[in-house]
Amino acid sequence: MQKHISSLQNPLIKQVVSLSEKSRERKKQERFLVEGVRETKLALKGGFALEILLFCEAIMASEDLQLLQKEASNTVEIISVSKEVYDKIAYRNSTEGVVAIFRSKEKTLQQLQFNKENPLILVAEAPEKPGNIGALLRTADAANLDAVIIANPKTDLFNPNIIRSSVGCVFTNQVAMGTTAEIIQFLTEKNIAIYSAALQASVNYDTCTFKNACAIVVGTEADGLTSEWLEQSTQNIKIPMQGEIDSMNVSVAAGILIFEAKRQRNFQ
Repeated sequence: MQKHISSLQNPLIKQVVSLSEKSRERKKQERFLVEGVRETKLALKGGFALEILLFCEAIMASEDLQLLQKEASNTVEIISVSKEVYDKIAYRNSTEGVVAIFRSKEKTLQQLQFNKENPLILVAEAPEKPGNIGALLRTADAANLDAVIIANPKTDLFNPNIIRSSVGCVFTNQVAMGTTAEIIQFLTEKNIAIYSAALQASVNYDTCTFKNACAIVVGTEADGLTSEWLEQSTQNIKIPMQGEIDSMNVSVAAGILIFEAKRQRNFQ
């Protein structure tokens, strides 16, 4: 008989709420939450281990549940929850009736694998807003980048806001994290050129060639990139601004630079 939870005081429900709200709990338990059918499928496709599937019969279509059951392993625990319990654990306003608990993975530079000689990489230094990180990951997915690297991360990668804003692209991209110094050393050792988005000592981005192995590096809108990047950069690049301000949203800027590189590579 399938397990059912209707109490808000159930220990598992309290654990789910804690995983949703607290980064330290996600790190401690080495687990994170995924809400939604598409996002759950993408996490499974990305090779993440699904441990528990919580669903609400009043919301979730039976065919969606059956599809997830087919894609998940036989060891997954599937539990139905009441509408009241689901409203407590659901993170989004519009939802599909499913919350999944997945096992985390380490995201180190050493785990990155490139299948071609001229990888195209996006590096984002110290992005603070989960929405911006999600948008960067969606852009990276759209361009089929070889990797996304987060330098000096301000939040863990499995923050529910990042998963939501990336629409699951946090699972479709090859992602790694590290300090700025570690990433610069990694790129240098791999002979990957560094193109840093900055105003100092820069040239217009469309005058550069991005056909060889390269990393496009973007910083925060408020502070830009740290001096380490500017000093180690192969070339600093800028997007010419024609209005009154001298910066734009980091995900928009990254999109412009990335798709110029993809254009030069004939979108390969």
